[in-house]
Amino acid sequence: MARGSRRPSPALLISLIALFVALGGTVYAAGKISGSAIKVKSLPGNRLRLGSVPGNRLKPGAIAANRLQPNSIGGAQIDEATLGQMPSAAHADNADSANDAQTALNSINAVNATTVNGHGAGCLPGTQPFAGACWQSFAGATAATAPNAAIACASQGGELPEALQLAAFSQQPGISLDGGGEWSSDIPVFSGINTYGVITVSAGAQIDSVNSSSTKKYRCVIPLLT
Repeated sequence: MARGSRRPSPALLISLIALFVALGGTVYAAGKISGSAIKVKSLPGNRLRLGSVPGNRLKPGAIAANRLQPNSIGGAQIDEATLGQMPSAAHADNADSANDAQTALNSINAVNATTVNGHGAGCLPGTQPFAGACWQSFAGATAATAPNAAIACASQGGELPEALQLAAFSQQPGISLDGGGEWSSDIPVFSGINTYGVITVSAGAQIDSVNSSSTKKYRCVIPLLT
């Protein structure tokens, strides 16, 4: 007897329908997965395409500096407020501060002439600063002619003072000029060979002109020692 094709049983039909629905749902889900459906750290970095994740989706500090390729970040992408001070800039600031401090110190020291252009300066014992030089506080004990007085000062690295400066120095506290007058370096009168007058300044800033061959006391003006 001829055998006809058998109908599928209801159980088989239900199984086939369930299989089609399951396969269709998987394909649908695969095309509709969003980032929020992916668990944190479930995808390794090597599974992401280049440029698939924009920078604004990354948390600060999410990528270590040693993981970045050279020149991968330009200056326009860096927030300057997040950068600390460069070491060289700190040194520059310190240098400026040191220069400012030294300038201020020099200004203070200029009052008592203990520095000149940032270098320590001073006067030998028996001298005192005045008009940018060291002036002997007392006239020498021995009188001399004007030329010999000039030679004596030159041997000490100095010179005779100018008349008006000597008169001004005589007004300093504790300074007294010799009553007979002290030699200056000014020569107001010249009448011939070895015949000339030299201005002297005496106590009370008295100014006179005396023949150079006369003997007078003197004091020398010596440059500041540095």
